[in-house]
Amino acid sequence: MPPSAAASLVVRRATVADLEALAPLFDAYRRFYDRPGDLELAREFLEARLTRGESVVFVVLVDDVAVGFTQLYPSFSSVSARPILVLNDLFVSEAGRRRGAARRLLDAAIAHARSEGAVRLALSTARSNLAAQKLYESTGWKRDDEFLTYEFELE
Repeated sequence: MPPSAAASLVVRRATVADLEALAPLFDAYRRFYDRPGDLELAREFLEARLTRGESVVFVVLVDDVAVGFTQLYPSFSSVSARPILVLNDLFVSEAGRRRGAARRLLDAAIAHARSEGAVRLALSTARSNLAAQKLYESTGWKRDDEFLTYEFELE
């Protein structure tokens, strides 16, 4: 699908009814991060998050075809005593890139966070993902240079 100025770009909150369109995108997102493709795992994971209300997913459609998504997880800031949202996943397929889809997904995430009374959104991305870093910084996200992040792998 080549870029077209006439293409209709819509972002909306996803539901379980969107699973068939979202699962291949989620699978491609996982493969981007060097995980093996597993469409069934992608479908089951998203279905569990959506049916349990454990995350909020926004889907972006170009001419009624899903081309990207973002997934937000709730968390809390003890210091601020307010909710925060973790923008854990953001992916736009090749067919949806350079159309403003990722920017629109970020706008939807920000609007949702505000509507939920969150004090902030947080995200992390690979150091090598320069395109994502450029997008985030161009839309007002600030890189954290104050705190170090640590992880403890359990697998």
